[in-house]
Amino acid sequence: MPELKLLHADHAPAVLAFELANRTYFAASVPDRGDDFFDRFTDRYNALLAEQEDGICAFYVLVAEDGSVLGRFNLYDLEDGTASLGYRVAQRVAGRGVATATVEELCRLAAARHGLRTLRAATSHDNVASRKVLTKAGFGPVGPAAPADLDGRSGTWYQRDLQP
Repeated sequence: MPELKLLHADHAPAVLAFELANRTYFAASVPDRGDDFFDRFTDRYNALLAEQEDGICAFYVLVAEDGSVLGRFNLYDLEDGTASLGYRVAQRVAGRGVATATVEELCRLAAARHGLRTLRAATSHDNVASRKVLTKAGFGPVGPAAPADLDGRSGTWYQRDLQP
C-alpha cells in the first residue's frame, strides 16, 4: 500500500528517478521543468528541504512499497491558515484514483498537521485530469488563474475549505 510521507533527504534518488521517468508524460499537461532542473537537482532539492524546515512549504511524496515515488504533493506559500497545492503522479498510476485519494489525504494532513484552513490550487484549462482530481477532492472553482500563475497558460483557481 503506498504511503504519503513528508519529503526527506533520503527520498532524493527516488524523486529524481520519478521526475526523469515521467518527464515526457508531465510535459504533455504542464510546462517542462527544463534541463536546468535536472542539472541542478541536488541544489534545488536541498533548497526545498530548507524551505520545508523554515515552515514556508510542506512537501510530500507518495511512496510505493518498493520505495519508488508514485507522486509528489506539495503545500506551498503557507501563510495565515492558507496554502497552495500542487501535485503530479506517475504515468503508471494515472487514471486510477491515486491522485484524488492522495489529495484528499493531504487535505486531512494540511488541517491536522499544519493547521491550515484553506487550500487553493490552480490548473490550466487544458489539464482535464487535474480539474477532475480537484473537483472529486472537494475543491470548487473560485476564479480565473492568470497566465503568470500557470507558466503562460490560462486556467482556473480552485479552493477547498478544510475541516479542523
